[in-house]
Amino acid sequence: MLVRSRTLMNGLLSKYFSGESMDYRQIFALFIPILIDQAFIIGLNLVNTAMISSSGVSAVSAVNMVDSLNIFLINVFVAVATGGTVVVAQYKGSGNALMVSRAAAATVTSVAMIALGVALLIIGFHEPVLNLLFGSASPEVLESARIYLIGSSTSFIGIAVVQAVCGGLRGIGKTRASLALSLIMNLLYVLLNIVFINLLNMGVMGMTLAINIARFAGAACALYYLFRVDATLHIRLRDLFHFPLSMLRKIMFIGLPFAAEQMFFNGGKLLTQVFIVSLGTYAIATNAIGSSLASVFQIPASALSLTIVTVVGQCIGRGNIADARKFIKSFLWAGAFSLALTGMILMPLYRPLVGLFNPPPEIVNDLFIVLLITTIVQVPLWSISFILPSALRAAGDSRFTSITSMMTMWLFRVILGYVLGITLGWGILGVWLAMNCEWGVRGAVFLWRFRGKKWYAHKLI
Repeated sequence: MLVRSRTLMNGLLSKYFSGESMDYRQIFALFIPILIDQAFIIGLNLVNTAMISSSGVSAVSAVNMVDSLNIFLINVFVAVATGGTVVVAQYKGSGNALMVSRAAAATVTSVAMIALGVALLIIGFHEPVLNLLFGSASPEVLESARIYLIGSSTSFIGIAVVQAVCGGLRGIGKTRASLALSLIMNLLYVLLNIVFINLLNMGVMGMTLAINIARFAGAACALYYLFRVDATLHIRLRDLFHFPLSMLRKIMFIGLPFAAEQMFFNGGKLLTQVFIVSLGTYAIATNAIGSSLASVFQIPASALSLTIVTVVGQCIGRGNIADARKFIKSFLWAGAFSLALTGMILMPLYRPLVGLFNPPPEIVNDLFIVLLITTIVQVPLWSISFILPSALRAAGDSRFTSITSMMTMWLFRVILGYVLGITLGWGILGVWLAMNCEWGVRGAVFLWRFRGKKWYAHKLI
């Protein structure tokens, strides 16, 4: 019976996750380290949010407000790193080892420079930024937000280097090394938070110190691995100071539209956060805790979204469109299945999960309703809204995916969110329902694009 089940499983995996470009064993070798990485990152973020919750509702509200801005900023250079991953993966698929090395080096340099510029800009203009975005928050929340904004901005270059190196490694399929670097940074962050927040009671200042130490330590380990340990990319220190314009153009062809998308997309989320602030501290806390819990439900699907960039990138690099189409369809079904499975496992555990955050009793029921609706809706909609555009982008179709994401974000999540949440008085539930609607509209557009031929017609390498 066991042998028959194993044979059946191998047959299904071979049918849906194997092709001429790679087989299911190679895909699983890529996916499992990314899955573990995502689980640790999101799980540790959950623990961090729970720890800062012990410092009070004002502290968790301040951290959540600033993190919404940080995500907006960090995703600008993470988008460029993704451009590097696509270029590296396509060169890897074509078998050009020299260009793989040059693409990886150019990715690290460009991402680090962008992160430095963003950090200096935010530190220099932190007061007007806080007043513009969160001026209606209480003075206590604003003061904590100021400390955390300045402190977290100084860590941008550290996380940028880690993201760029990990992006290059994922492009060549070295997801285990990427996992190790990510774990070093994130585990150190949690350990330092335990010391600074729980033991020394330093609150937001303690979280600020922890994030800087952890990210720069992670960057140091990433560069050490790149120069001293890695035997594939052959990158030397002087390669990071060489700016091949042709390579930068290839990276930016993917990275800049994606960066613009991330700016507009997360700018929309940031604007949504602004009118959530007007709903009061309890609404901010509901949104913060709900977002943290929803991200736990999406861990396997998020890992699939990252894995498909390497898979489709290498298929396109080999010129195998049939494999790319086949794998995209299989990943979409796998994403929907994983979301259904995690929802069925975790929703019955709602009470102990939400208990990690010590939430005010007033928000527990609202939080449950928001999370339940999102858990149901994301099964058919999340994969086509997030996994599919990652696949299209890996094929070089960055401009279309970016324009679509920007338009649907602002038309539905922002405008509809304001109408439902503020104008009609539905509060935080209305904001989240608008987000669910945006997933459906965006996903439908991407499915239409995928059925055609234009998404793989771009010549990148």
